[in-house]
Amino acid sequence: RTVRDAAILLGALTAQDSHDPATAVKARKVHADYTQFLDAHGLRGARIGVARKFFGRNRLADQILQKTIEAMKTAGATIVDPADLPTHNKFGGAEGDILNYEFKTDLNAYLATLGPNAPVKSISDVIAFNNAHAHRVLPYFGQEEFLEAEQRGPLTEEKYLKALETAKRLAGAEGIDAVMDKYQLDALIAPTAGPAHVTDYIHGDRDTGGSSSPAAVAGYPNITVPAGFVHELPIGLSFFGRAWSEPVLLKLAYAFEQLTRARKPPRFLPTLP
Repeated sequence: RTVRDAAILLGALTAQDSHDPATAVKARKVHADYTQFLDAHGLRGARIGVARKFFGRNRLADQILQKTIEAMKTAGATIVDPADLPTHNKFGGAEGDILNYEFKTDLNAYLATLGPNAPVKSISDVIAFNNAHAHRVLPYFGQEEFLEAEQRGPLTEEKYLKALETAKRLAGAEGIDAVMDKYQLDALIAPTAGPAHVTDYIHGDRDTGGSSSPAAVAGYPNITVPAGFVHELPIGLSFFGRAWSEPVLLKLAYAFEQLTRARKPPRFLPTLP
């Protein structure tokens, strides 16, 4: 609900997981208590880069976020604008390959834990079930993602390994790290996404923008904080940065939260005004 809540939860989640190799990395820099990094004056002296290429999807959201950027300046932050990733939009293909490979592998691994009496035991079984009951489960949309993933091999295939190396390098060392080194930044900011939308049977999902891919692909931290509302629909600002920069991001996000006080509890409105 708040940055403090996020800090508490992160501390509770900090542990090693035998099913997640990333948690076994020797270079892990973790803390049992992340609330120690919360600082209401944390924006003072910070250098924050604006990943400007993630803006421009919604005029009203951009106006809100621009006001928060100006507010951060008054709180003592140095804003570098623009501070775009040199690899912006260059690793989407590799990211898609990774998602398909890992989706199949991880779904099969999960289904295998359900025991011999489970009705489906693999992604192939799921596809067959959907085909057999298409009138009920596929009346409006297909299962293209399942079919694409089913064509992929194991995670030892050269195509997967190449995609993994390419995506992590372009998002991390040559992306986030490169722009932060260039401008000596403490963090990057960008719109979390555009205003929420209604999913319908004609258009399905809608792409309203988003900035999570670089940090997600690189395996770096990212935190989003409420920044305002477009016709009662919440808009968030994302802070992201280098590997193991959670303390810095929490400090900045907490200071931003205390500065703007933009969050309002959800009211579960039946419709928009």
